[in-house]
Amino acid sequence: MGTLFLVGTPIGNLEDMSFRAVRTLKEVDLIAAEDTRHSGRLLQHFNIETRMVSYHGDSPESRIDDILDTLGKGNVALISDAGMPGISDPGAELVRAAAEAGFEVQSVPGPSAVTTAVAVSGLVNAGFLFAGYPPRKSKDRVPFFTRVLGSGYPVVLYESPHRLVDSLKDLAGAYPDLEIAVCRELTKLHDSVVRGTVQEVVGELGDPPPPGEYVLVLSASTGEAGESTAEDAESIARTLLSQGLSTSKVAREVARTCRINKSAAYELVLNLKSDSPLES
Repeated sequence: MGTLFLVGTPIGNLEDMSFRAVRTLKEVDLIAAEDTRHSGRLLQHFNIETRMVSYHGDSPESRIDDILDTLGKGNVALISDAGMPGISDPGAELVRAAAEAGFEVQSVPGPSAVTTAVAVSGLVNAGFLFAGYPPRKSKDRVPFFTRVLGSGYPVVLYESPHRLVDSLKDLAGAYPDLEIAVCRELTKLHDSVVRGTVQEVVGELGDPPPPGEYVLVLSASTGEAGESTAEDAESIARTLLSQGLSTSKVAREVARTCRINKSAAYELVLNLKSDSPLES
């Protein structure tokens, strides 16, 4: 019975590749890579000649069966384009399938954009919530932000450069004074971190922002989990109403995010609508 190795690879700087990762990739019988062309350059750099197959979000279901067949004869390594496989990258389904089939699954830890951003942000003292990518559509983003920030924990997000400014503007509508760190091209040549309130960061980044890969770290919205002020609730409600959400949905989001009574949230929303041109 073979072993499935989850191998972390550099998120930018090739010197972050571990000795164990190189040895594992040389010794396994097959490497399942998110993008074989991208990973081919990595393998060439470290003189790794192991056979590769592609395994990504659009791979046919039969690809998992093929990998399991190989595990019946030897070992397989799973790698993504960068960082740890299975974190906003393909991998979870293969890990479950391998484990259910009785194969051992081991991790070969390596770099991760999530933990790297958390470390350099200066905004996280203990726990945090990683929430992947925000929704693509603006009308879905503000409810998403209110839900994840309603946890009371700092939040880590990925975002693409062409949606970054729009996402931050939506965030600023509900949380203008929220402290954030926008990390770009971590460990690469143009590694940078922009810190400040959401409004300050939007102004500093420019539109469009510089190209690259971005990780956002959002501070906990109200200190202790579950604490929110009346100003928080009103700001969130106004932003959600401006997105065209119904009164009942806005009230639900405000009640859940700010930990207030549903009736009080509904009354707040009705009062805002009656005082605002949004009512029409």
